[in-house]
Amino acid sequence: MRIFVVDAFTSRPFAGNPAAVCLVEGERDDAWRRAVAAEMNLPETAFVERDGDAYSLRWFTPAVEADLCGHATLAAAHVLWEVGEAGDVLRFHTRSGLLTAERDGDQIVLDFPADPPEPVGEPEGLAAALGCAPVWTGRGRFDLVVEMADAGTVRSLSPDLAAIAGFDVRAVVVTARGEPEDGADFVSRVFSPQTGIDEDPVTGSAHCTLAWVWAVRLGRTELSGYQASARGGYVRVRLAGDRVILAGSAVTVLRGELA
Repeated sequence: MRIFVVDAFTSRPFAGNPAAVCLVEGERDDAWRRAVAAEMNLPETAFVERDGDAYSLRWFTPAVEADLCGHATLAAAHVLWEVGEAGDVLRFHTRSGLLTAERDGDQIVLDFPADPPEPVGEPEGLAAALGCAPVWTGRGRFDLVVEMADAGTVRSLSPDLAAIAGFDVRAVVVTARGEPEDGADFVSRVFSPQTGIDEDPVTGSAHCTLAWVWAVRLGRTELSGYQASARGGYVRVRLAGDRVILAGSAVTVLRGELA
């Protein structure tokens, strides 16, 4: 059974967010999928199966099954085109409904559900967990979004991950307006010890919420985001009604098979 490791939201190896992509053959139960994801020990492992004229796509972290994952969807599309098993537009049946991917030059464009955040009061203990006070907090379907005063604050964060794990969200997404050296309209970092990922390198699904935050702040529907993790990566976003269009590059770093 073929399996790949792909770095997503980057055009160079060993940057962006790594995902394993397994092209599933035969009947496999969820315990097997969880075991493979734990063995790969990457932020996400995508399991892809043919489903009529589309594909079934599921995502697992080393600890849990995910409801939505951008970088592993990007990686799955990249692999399917690389092995020659798909047309120009890919359709994926997922836990978050139908998602599509298509090519735009050397980038892959994903059509995802928008996740506009609702403003919420600052949760108790958040400033202490992050080590600094936010200027705004909001809650999307999955994540708590925390706006900071400037990009330098976001880049320098060293949060208390045990405390972050205590918040009842998938992840705490910290963001600020970008600065010239970022090469993007906004920056972010994503902390998700709740799902077994202390800091996610580049999180496509979080940009379904970040796109709304920064469209309101900047008055534009087409934006670029830079996730300022150690690996780093860029995500282009565009609001389109109740959808968010995400775009980025990907590169394969490993091809193999499960023995």
